[in-house]
Amino acid sequence: MTFLPNFPEGHRRHAHATPAPVEQPGQTLARAIRIAAGSVVLAGDLVIPAGATRVVLFAHGSGSSRHSPRNQFVAKVFQSAGMATLLFDLLSVDEEDEDAIDGHLRFDIGLLARRLAVAARWTSQQTGTRGLGIGFFGASTGGAAALVAAAELGPLVQAVVSRGGRPDLAGKALSSVTAPTLLIVGARDEVVVRLNQEAYEQLRCEKRLTLVPGATHLFSEPGTLEQVAALAAGWFAGYLHPA
Repeated sequence: MTFLPNFPEGHRRHAHATPAPVEQPGQTLARAIRIAAGSVVLAGDLVIPAGATRVVLFAHGSGSSRHSPRNQFVAKVFQSAGMATLLFDLLSVDEEDEDAIDGHLRFDIGLLARRLAVAARWTSQQTGTRGLGIGFFGASTGGAAALVAAAELGPLVQAVVSRGGRPDLAGKALSSVTAPTLLIVGARDEVVVRLNQEAYEQLRCEKRLTLVPGATHLFSEPGTLEQVAALAAGWFAGYLHPA
């Protein structure tokens, strides 16, 4: 476990017009994408900086979406470091409306993990992202989904980072994860710290548990989300390599 000094969820889904792809030689490519996952289609936003060799897929937390301001912030940090990012919705619009009634889908880790695995395979087959090293960045329940999907996909996923996640919900899949895994938790998020410590003991891969001093569950305290982004970017830079 690592303690670090301080350094200087989510929005409901809304309908957005699909922007035209931005493609200019030597510049960033940004486009809206759609991924077929069984009977539903998942909306996403793919950004590929020029010369990118890594791509990070985001698995958002319960009740959130690809528009999560925290994940959007972290994604921009990754993009500034030359990493491609894919933020996408784990639930369709209809599913999210259904989930808003009783929250039963947001905790269906198996379903969320299958959706993430579909997105990872899709990413590995697209012209702009084929051959890039793939990593998962999961928040809240998305952290569990990322670990379950990583266990299923094996070497396709080269690294996992969980932000304020619930890796305990990954259950028996924890011992099957082979991708180097970084668990980041707010030091003041006491219940989630304990759950991460228990999950950490079950991981058999290269791993690290880092507590961010002064941070609570959403990392809303000044400077704490910046620290999360820096830690995650460093982890991915160290482990993601062209496939």
